[in-house]
Amino acid sequence: MNKKSKKSRSLVLYTLVVIVLFVALFAINQATNKKDNVNQTTAEAPSTASQPVMGKEDAKVSIVEFGDYKCPSCKAWGEQVWPLLKKDYIDSGKAKFSYTNVLFHGEESKLGALAGEAIFKSNPEDFWTFHKALFDAQPEVNHDGLWITEEKLLEVAKTSVPTMDLEQFQQSLKSNEVQGSLDLDQELVKQFNIKQTPTIMINNIVIANPFDYAAITAAIEQEMK
Repeated sequence: MNKKSKKSRSLVLYTLVVIVLFVALFAINQATNKKDNVNQTTAEAPSTASQPVMGKEDAKVSIVEFGDYKCPSCKAWGEQVWPLLKKDYIDSGKAKFSYTNVLFHGEESKLGALAGEAIFKSNPEDFWTFHKALFDAQPEVNHDGLWITEEKLLEVAKTSVPTMDLEQFQQSLKSNEVQGSLDLDQELVKQFNIKQTPTIMINNIVIANPFDYAAITAAIEQEMK
């Protein structure tokens, strides 16, 4: 066999190897994407005991958002998906909704979460008003910059909950009781292996894409049967 033939065969073999590797990588990528787009199930639903709950306590369907006040996607979810969910299922009594704090953005996440817990402890009927107001206060741009400060929280509390005792609120941010409530949230985050915010669970179903309202409603309807 001459050198030219050997070189030609080597080139063909090399090309085939590259093609096989490319096909294998493509197949793995497709399988991973498919898995990522499929709802997962857990052994049980997150507990809503001692958590802020909107809707009928005895509703058959429990919806839990694992969120972070510092998270821009959580704010977007609250603006785009939450109003539909509230109108279609919470207000009608078909489901109840609860919020669990996740601390993915460090001290600001923790401070915002402590504020929410403090409001829930002292003025539980005002929690959801404060909750929305704090997300509304999140900057549209440069949301990674420092914005959740004690001063900002006092401002949001003053405007959203006028009856709030601001001095008591400020003290509550450092109380062991409020920290204990936040610790319970972190136990849930660990128990359900939360890796992203927002994470939405319908009973024990983890929604793959929290912005896919069709997938959310399908899971709710399934759980209502």
